[in-house]
Amino acid sequence: MANMRILYVTASLPFGPGETFVVPEVEELLRRGHEVRVVPLWPRGGMVHEGARRLLPLTAAHHLASPRVLYSAALYAARRPIPVARALMAARASRTPAILAKNLIAFPKALWLAREAARWRAHHIHAHWISTTATLAMWAAEVSRTPWSVTTHRWDIGENNLLPRKAASACFVRAINLQGAERLRSLAGLPGFEPAVIHVGVRLPPDTARAQRPRSGPLRLLTAANLLPVKGHRYLLEALASLCADGVGVSLDLAGDGPLRPELERQARDLDIADKVRFLGQLPHGELLERMAAGEWDAAVLPSIVTDSGEHEGTPVSLMEAMACGLPAVSTLTGGIGELLDGGAGILVPQKDPRALADAIRQLAADPGYRAALAAAGQRRVREEFSIERVVDELERRFAACPHANRAPEASAGTQAPSGRRFG
Repeated sequence: MANMRILYVTASLPFGPGETFVVPEVEELLRRGHEVRVVPLWPRGGMVHEGARRLLPLTAAHHLASPRVLYSAALYAARRPIPVARALMAARASRTPAILAKNLIAFPKALWLAREAARWRAHHIHAHWISTTATLAMWAAEVSRTPWSVTTHRWDIGENNLLPRKAASACFVRAINLQGAERLRSLAGLPGFEPAVIHVGVRLPPDTARAQRPRSGPLRLLTAANLLPVKGHRYLLEALASLCADGVGVSLDLAGDGPLRPELERQARDLDIADKVRFLGQLPHGELLERMAAGEWDAAVLPSIVTDSGEHEGTPVSLMEAMACGLPAVSTLTGGIGELLDGGAGILVPQKDPRALADAIRQLAADPGYRAALAAAGQRRVREEFSIERVVDELERRFAACPHANRAPEASAGTQAPSGRRFG
């Protein structure tokens, strides 16, 4: 397959704590010889993920109203007024005044990106989130005549920001799970529109065949998740208290941070399990993976819920990584978790059910053989369906299949690519 020049539009990556699932995608594309540049819509916050730090040299981190963006946008609008006006008119379909305002704020940067895509002779633009990031990507793609696509996740689908227009404009729209695909079909309302279900992928550790080693002592649990309501930590603490009251040897490490930490620490004290729970804070990603692969924990538990506002999980990367490292997994039937754990790849329990969580953990504590079998099944599921190599195989194929993806768009007058095809 011919190498491509691909622009990845993100919300903030490589800045801020989120979107780390994009890192292995970009790194795998780079490993295959493609050129990739990262364009964050809002380049704000520090770099938390060491993988994101590696992307910094490939990033064009210009703020929405930077002089460079505004000058480039004005120049491009003057040279291509008709396609620019046509793109701007599409903003009128924004569903609410707030969404309209967000889209319009992104418009100058979309024109800057269109100009840079032409100068760099990009083959493809790919956005994560079908929200304002996809608005930016869509306008840049339409004005510069560059093929584009988008990965959707959770809340961004429900925001319904020009979603029918984006579904019609993009080469393909990716859903990371079946639930997301169904929601996209419903909101797009376009005959024949079919989202591409391509899971989020993870890098497999070198030794994916590591077996669970029988070990005496308490069952050591890991929950790797930010301390947010959607993660459901409170229900796991209730389950842990029940297990401890019944004399089950168990401990819990919480890797992650967030606004609920004081409340959860207080809950652990109130339940008299503070000595069984460690709050590890935000661990460096590489360190967390190394400790999982080294066997520091016996099982991974993610007690996710659907919040009162409707927020839910996509397909949690932390759970996939734990399974890839040989940890048996327990989680809830919310979001895309069922697709990850069904068929015996893990234990699925109802959300907001401490008793069901406790029963699942009790089963793991009582039967090391079952624990090992579940760990092997989980590793197999990740290797066969969620490895980054398989995910990028499909993305790469779809990028190349987009109309004109193998020939770069023509640069408009005055936007000839400089020597070395610099970007940004």
